[in-house]
This record gives sequence, C-alpha cells and structure tokens, in this order.
Amino acid sequence: MSDMINLTIDGKICQAKEGEYILNVARANNIYVPAICYLTRCSPTLACRLCLVEADGKQVYSCNTKAKEGMQIQTVTENIVKERRAIMEVYDVNHPLQCGVCDQSGDCELQNNTLYMKVDSQSYSIKDVNRPTTNWGVMNYDAGLCIVCEKCVTVCKDMIGSSALSTVKRDSEGLNPAFKESMPKDAYAMWNKLNKSLIGYEADKCIDCGECISVCPVGALVSEDFQYKSNAWELTRIPASNPHSSDCALIYYEVKHTSTSDTTPMIYRVTNEHHYANLSGAARFGYDFENKNAQKDETQFAQAIEAFKKAQTITFNSYITNEEALILEKLREKLGLKLVNHDALRFQKFMKNYAQGSGSSLYNATLQDIHDANLLISVGSFLKSDAPSVKYGFNNAITRNKGAGLYFHPLGDTHVEGFGKKGKTIETISHNPLCEESILFLILDLFGKELPSNVQTYLDSLKEKRVKTISEVVKENVTEMVKDEESGEEKEVTKVVSKTITKEVEYELSKLFNLIGSDESLLETINAMRENKDALCLIVGEDLIFHPKSANLAKLCGLIEKHTDFKVMVVPPQTNTLGVSLICELFEREEGFVVGYNEKANYELSSFGNGNLNMPALNQQEGTFTNFDKRVVPTNVALPYGGYVLNDLANVLLEEDIEYTIEYTPMLPTTKGFKAVEFDSLPNYFGNDKSENRGYLLSVQKTASDDAFETISNIDVVTGNVIYKANPINQFNEFTSKAHQLNETSALYVSSELLESLKLKEGERVTVRANSFEVELPVEVDNQMIGHIGYVSFFDKSIPTSKLFSTSRYSGAVIKKV
Repeated sequence: MSDMINLTIDGKICQAKEGEYILNVARANNIYVPAICYLTRCSPTLACRLCLVEADGKQVYSCNTKAKEGMQIQTVTENIVKERRAIMEVYDVNHPLQCGVCDQSGDCELQNNTLYMKVDSQSYSIKDVNRPTTNWGVMNYDAGLCIVCEKCVTVCKDMIGSSALSTVKRDSEGLNPAFKESMPKDAYAMWNKLNKSLIGYEADKCIDCGECISVCPVGALVSEDFQYKSNAWELTRIPASNPHSSDCALIYYEVKHTSTSDTTPMIYRVTNEHHYANLSGAARFGYDFENKNAQKDETQFAQAIEAFKKAQTITFNSYITNEEALILEKLREKLGLKLVNHDALRFQKFMKNYAQGSGSSLYNATLQDIHDANLLISVGSFLKSDAPSVKYGFNNAITRNKGAGLYFHPLGDTHVEGFGKKGKTIETISHNPLCEESILFLILDLFGKELPSNVQTYLDSLKEKRVKTISEVVKENVTEMVKDEESGEEKEVTKVVSKTITKEVEYELSKLFNLIGSDESLLETINAMRENKDALCLIVGEDLIFHPKSANLAKLCGLIEKHTDFKVMVVPPQTNTLGVSLICELFEREEGFVVGYNEKANYELSSFGNGNLNMPALNQQEGTFTNFDKRVVPTNVALPYGGYVLNDLANVLLEEDIEYTIEYTPMLPTTKGFKAVEFDSLPNYFGNDKSENRGYLLSVQKTASDDAFETISNIDVVTGNVIYKANPINQFNEFTSKAHQLNETSALYVSSELLESLKLKEGERVTVRANSFEVELPVEVDNQMIGHIGYVSFFDKSIPTSKLFSTSRYSGAVIKKV
C-alpha cells in the first residue's frame, strides 16, 4: 500500500496511513498518550495540551501533528512529564471535591489522569467564582465541574452539525503574573484560557441527541434523568445494537437492580463508544420500551397455535431480528402462508431493480465511506429525522475533509444548511416533490463515464441551446506619440491596454434544471463544488423507495453506481429492513385470517402487552440485525422477559426442538450473503485502530444487469397543502413513543412561515384531510424548518396518520382549524 509509512514510537516500529495524526497512530498500537480534549473523528482543538510528544527532537502536540516516514517519537521526556503534571494540577484547581456523588466518578478522565500523572500536591491557586448549574433540555450543565476541554463543542459542530454549543467568556480574577514565569508554558496557556471560559448553549439549535453527554470527560454534562441515580461502577454494561434505526449502532445498555426493595433489573442509561460511533437521541434516551409483566399462559398459547393454523397471512414490520424473520419465513413455507411487510417489500423491490442497473446485489457504500467522502449528494432523505447517523457522516465529511455537500429535498432545513458555507461547502435545494428522477438523470449527465448509448442519447435530447451575454477582458496594443523629456522629440510608443467587451455566446443547458425547479446557477455551484474532489458518495433515502416510480429510480441509482465515481448508500427505512428483505418472500396484500406481529390483525402478537399473546421487545431479546452497512450485528438481552417468544410457537408449528432463538443464527440463508456463524462467535466492539469488529459483512453477489430505463414522465402534481410523512427528531416508532424521556407528540409539524400562512397558532388543533381520510392533530412548530410543506408524524399507531398517504410520502391535504 503506497500510502502507508513507518515510524517509531517509544522504540516500537509502527505502520500508519500517511497523514494520520500521531495520537491515533499511538492508540492503534496500544501506546498510551494522555489526551482529554481529542475526539478521533473530529478536528483537534488543542484545548488540554496533554498529548505532548517529542517528534524528531521537537516537542509537538500529537493530536495535531501528522505522522511522517521515518519519524522518531518519544511519548515521555523529563519536560513533557513536567508539563503534563502541571496541566493536571491546573485542572484540579478549584474542581469541586464531590467525587462521592458525581455521576462520572469511577469513569472520570480527570480522576484517571490525576492518578496517572501522580498528582499528590497542588502548586497553584486562584479565587473561585460562582458557576451555577443550568438545565439544557435533556441534560444539566454543571459549570463548576466543567474543565472546558471543548469536546462537547467539537462533537456538536464537527459530528452532529448543530453547533448548539460554544465557548463563552466568564468573569474571573486574572492569574498571578508570577505564574507566567514559573509555570511550564503549555500549562500556563491552558490555564489562562480555562480561567476565562465556560460553555454556552443555544436551545434552538439543539436536537437533544445527548452526544455531548457521552463525550464529557467529567461530570459537567449529565442526563437530567440519570443524575444522582447510580454510580458508574454499579452498572453492568450490556453490548447491543440500536433497535430503532438501520444504523444498528453499537450501544451499551447500562443495567442494575431497580431499588433496594426491588431486584428487577432496570436500564439506567445507554452509552456508546463516542470515538467510533455516535447515537441519535432515540438510541440514547429511548431505551425503556420493554414488555413488562408478561407471563406464560398455556390457554393463550394454545389459542395462538390455532390462530396460526387457520391463518392465511402474517403481517409484521421490520423491528424484528434476523432470526425472527427466518422463523416467519419457515412458517410461510410450512403452512403455506403469505408474509406481508410493506416496508421490507418496497425495499426488496427497490434493490432488485437497483441490481439490474448496477450488476451487484447490494449497494456499495458504507457509513465510513460517507465520513471519508469530500463530495456528497443526498437525494430523497429527510436526513435529520430519517437517518441521524448518516446526517452526522454528511456533516462530518464537510467539516473534517474540507468537503462539499448537495442536499436535495423539498423540505427546507436550516439544520442541514448550517453544515457549511452556503454555495461553497453546502447547498440545499428545495425542489418540487416527486421530481427525483430528474435529479438522478442530472447526476448521470454531470458525472457519468462511458454511459450506455441509450442513456447518453436521452440525456443529449434533454439539452437545449441557449445564448447568454458575457463580459470579457481583452488586451490590445495601442500606439501613440509620446514626447521624450530629454530630447523634446516625439516618438511612437506601443502600450498594452486592457478593456472590457461584451459578447453573446451559445451554450447548452439541460432541461433537467427546470424540471427540478432550479436554474443554471445550480450547475455553477456543482461545478465549483466538484473541483479537486476525489471521494464521492450518493445517499439515497426512502422518498425514492416509497415513490410512484421507485422501480425506475432504483435502476437509475444502480446506473450511477456502475457509471460514475459515486459510491451509493441506500438507507433502509427501519431497523432490520435489509435483513427481512433478504430472508423473507413477501407479498403485497393480506388475505383471509391475518396474524399480526406488532401490527393490527385478527390475532395479534404484541411486544406492547396489548395483543392476544405477549412477545418480547427488542431490549429483551438476543439475535442479530442486518444494518445499512450490510453488516450482520448482534444484540443482547438487557431486561428479563417472562412470556413466550416466537421460537416457542415455531417449535410446535414446525415440529422442531430448538431451545434458543439464536440457534437460528447460523441457519440464515447463505444464498443471500449470510454466513453460517454461531451467535456466540459474533464480536461486537471497536478496536483502538478504529477497526469495526462487529458481526460480519454480507457477501455481495454479482447479478445480471441491463441498460434499460424509463424516460421522465409526468406524475400527478401534489395539490393543496402539501404534507409529508415523517417523524420529528428522536421519534421512530411505537417503541420510542413509550420511552419516558422522548416527549415529542404526534402532530402536524410546520415552519413558522407555514403557520402564519395557515393563520394558525402553535398548539391549536386542525383536521387534516388527504387520500379520502381525515384525522385531527395538534399543530407544532419545527423551528429548524423553512418553506410551505408540513410533515405529519406516524410513530404513534393509535393515530392512523399513515392513511393520509398513498403511493408516496407526499400528499395534498385540506387543513382546517377545529
């Protein structure tokens, strides 16, 4: 590998990628260098200065110095030891002595490094000032505990994209001037800044993801719900996977007994490996959705068996494990049932058509590809709600890689607009609903290489000749007579002069810009953004999957993968949509007697305790999901469950004797890319070298492809008040709606300008009528939205808002005040 180099750290020869920071190289080789302020995938801040090392005889900050071939590095020298100890002494100045009740105690980087640096005395002091605790949404900020490491600021800006936190000035006494002469210089510089600073908060920008809580090295930022509930060392960390969205990110359920009088295990919080994976608010705070008090009832079980025997259809969603999906598929084969899962079926069909264009069974991008890209395009995904981790990657690529992003979506979003500098590093295009075909053709037109002749001919047919007037500076030789100052004689002198002329030029512009609702300024923006970009990624959202022309859109996405430099990510809509689509043979419509698994039906299996037979929730199960990285990842039991599981029914109906559901893990279909691997053999962790050791990757298979496609055709224009099917940030489904910390309501969400145009006030109730269905909802303002399209939530199944929509996520509605 030509981009790999060798360097030596503390006598150990290390191999590294050229351009990697020394700190990351050290960590990858298990060499400890203290660093409180650094986050692996974010910009260095140089706030703590603990990461000092000596490189080729010169003292440098390892978090901000790139490794070079042959570099000789020492992580410990006499001067570095003095600097680090002085820095830790400064951090300990006036830090409250409340470790006994601090939520971070036992897992505190300040404690750990104070001990590591052997700080057993204090050389510095300054008068303290009052720094009160304040509430910031889901968290409390204790300014007295804050060491202003700026991790929270960095992750909010570089990863989450909210920029809701910043360093602000505070009142303080000045440092004693004598310290400047007596202290190590880095310790003094760090203290001088620390003494003047706090963290500031902008509520309107915050999305309550809680990532700042995760990265805080001390107890300054803590969940309001968790504070003073438990010591860190009392909690058992259970590795699992995010059950609410298709990132299936690595999470830890942190569990202990409910109280001294109740030994029932309870989840106290969810944490994550913030250097390698970031969570949405749903994953972090939406953990208490278990099915409580379920018990086994033999009469109910017998009734369930009879229901399955007379059923013609099983309807279910994709919030299930791969193993459960396989059980349902085996029941279909054995009993001759139809399996109905509208979400997975649409995705299954989309990927079948995608493969016809790309020649591969699955798309080729991963979340890491998004983080590593320097030019990104998102089409058809309401990123902040549909795919938070993809949104983080989109923002992270722009901020860290000096990248650029194009965000195509009808709903205006100031949150995404804040990822960069408009027109330079981010451009949000609020296009007409359902015109995604034009956008994909435009990508093929601008980025295509060796396109099939039929595609190229069609794209050429969309071009029209135009004339524009341009200004141009030209240079001319002008001769004039000039009198010589010495001789007085006149002589000819030729000068070069510049002048501006205007002229008309003929050029071609694709009609696609008009079809999108844009103009040639967009072409100029794209051309500027793509300059010197070599890592391209296209994000495809569920608007394309749930679209009247999804088959053609899928084919075009496949052609983009095959004939451009873009890597393509198709984001599955639900947690295990990809897994279910690979495992199950699915049908369009229900027939006859229907058994529902967490869906309305004649007979219902329910993880919510409100059906005919109880089933466990996903935090009460072990099994696997197939995430959007095409990776089969394990999840584990966090909470007890006393009722029946799907495997109990399968043992009777399939005449099997399988004790645990995870015995199905090695039976997952290898013909669809799964591997015959036992559940207990699946790893679930990240390495210090940033490697993802989680489960295994699906095998991607080559498929037959062709170049056929459909030309752009008219789709019925959405008339009336346009509404969009989407959930507010941090709500995904019925499970998140149960969580006590997630309080978003089922509503019609609008921008301030739409609220005004509808002549409504926030909190008023309206009737929304669309698709021959009417529902009454409250009106809520989403202060990050702009434009005149509102969105209607669908996470609360007790309010059937999905009936407002038919063949797409858009619908024309009549909205009336109640």
